[in-house]
Amino acid sequence: MTTDSAPPPRAVQATAVRRAVSAIRPPRGGREGPPAPRATGGVTRRRAPAALVASDVLSLGLVVVLAAPGPWPPAAVLLQAAAQVLLHAHRGLYRPGFSPSVLAELPALAGLAVVQWYVAAEAVSAYDPRLAAGWAELGCAAGLQVLVSCGGRAVVHRTRLWSAGRDPQSTLVVGDGPAADRVIAVLQEHTRYGMRPVGRVLGSGADAGKPAGGTPLPVLTSVQDAGRAVVQNSVRHAVFTALPEASPDGAELFALFARHGCRVWLISDQGTAAQCRTPPRPDHVWGFAVHPLHAGPRRPAAHRVKRAMDAVLAAVALVVVSPVMASCALAVRVCDGPGVIFRQERIGGYGRPFVLLKFRTLRPADAHESATRWNVSADRRMSRVGRMLRRTSLDELPQLWNVVRGDMSLVGPRPERPYFVQQFSRKHPAYRNRHRMPAGITGLAQVHGLRGDTSIEDRARFDNRYIDTWSLWQDMCVLARTAGSVFRLGGS
Repeated sequence: MTTDSAPPPRAVQATAVRRAVSAIRPPRGGREGPPAPRATGGVTRRRAPAALVASDVLSLGLVVVLAAPGPWPPAAVLLQAAAQVLLHAHRGLYRPGFSPSVLAELPALAGLAVVQWYVAAEAVSAYDPRLAAGWAELGCAAGLQVLVSCGGRAVVHRTRLWSAGRDPQSTLVVGDGPAADRVIAVLQEHTRYGMRPVGRVLGSGADAGKPAGGTPLPVLTSVQDAGRAVVQNSVRHAVFTALPEASPDGAELFALFARHGCRVWLISDQGTAAQCRTPPRPDHVWGFAVHPLHAGPRRPAAHRVKRAMDAVLAAVALVVVSPVMASCALAVRVCDGPGVIFRQERIGGYGRPFVLLKFRTLRPADAHESATRWNVSADRRMSRVGRMLRRTSLDELPQLWNVVRGDMSLVGPRPERPYFVQQFSRKHPAYRNRHRMPAGITGLAQVHGLRGDTSIEDRARFDNRYIDTWSLWQDMCVLARTAGSVFRLGGS
């Protein structure tokens, strides 16, 4: 495959909008720059988990004083409080929601209270038999804790909703049609959800002249307009009324919101929960199902381990293969002249560009050729050293430094140049979804032989499968398979 004859990527054009984009004004004070969390509403939303933790711990302390069979050892109280916080966090009882309900939390609170008090009583009685408690005492203690905890949680929920309603945060709504009209109307009328619509994004090519219901909001018809609105209004929330994959420019908009640190939500009444990329939890905005959307799998601890593993393994690999890299650099210098390292812009995780490093195997005629030439494996200008480096994939070794810097991961979808990202995204809609994780030196597609001049559709399918089924063990398997294929002369 070559793209020399492919048509140039279609330039993104901003369609005239019904209301000038300038109608979206910067916040008071004229501040420009990346959006910063606003006071009150955002702070309260972030502090809600801490307030719930404090409420649960205080409730436990009060119940221990009132209903525990005897003076329990301080160490036992501390351990019980820590266990309670961990159990509640595991059950998702500290996740801030738009419509929190103590009655909905009651079954989980009651079940965990019974288990917690039974285990704690057994441990305390083993420590001091005089503090042994019967079933009636444990039942009373657990029941009292549930009542006190529910009361404290109700106060926290009410306070958070009241505070969010006083100062709702700027929000962009992505969508068209009656469903988007209803979502905007609900957010404008019910400010307790903490979101204040400041603009509506229709996407490139949308008909901005048609009526948009009764929602007098500025209409944005390009990704660039949405980006300016995010900065000017310190937008903190973005609401999709359909899955990003089904929205015009949805993938680009999703990447834009992720880069600016916005919280992205899917609010719909069309039963799209089963298609969400993250497991849904029961929450709603005035009857509309709401689900958080994330740029990657929501396992932050595992992803921190992945990043740490990448940095350590890449640093160790740089030391181990430094003699090989020195030999490659010397061979390139002697055979092809100065300019050992080749630098090229690529698109990485979440749509962020970065500079990829490789050993130079061919000196392009100009920057345009470097950015738009698809396959150079048969180019006669390539020297014997260049062919050897490409066939053995040794030209990729400098990318270990990209991994150490955090531009890439050891395992992930291979990064591509911006020119081809635009072309492939238009031709293969699933290609956009592969940017949900950091790019990698190797990946699931590569170990299945999909490299060089191979099917882009197949690559995107394997890359998306890797993201959807990602695990640390899968990374180790891919690395093991890559190590066994490095010298099979199958490079691009």
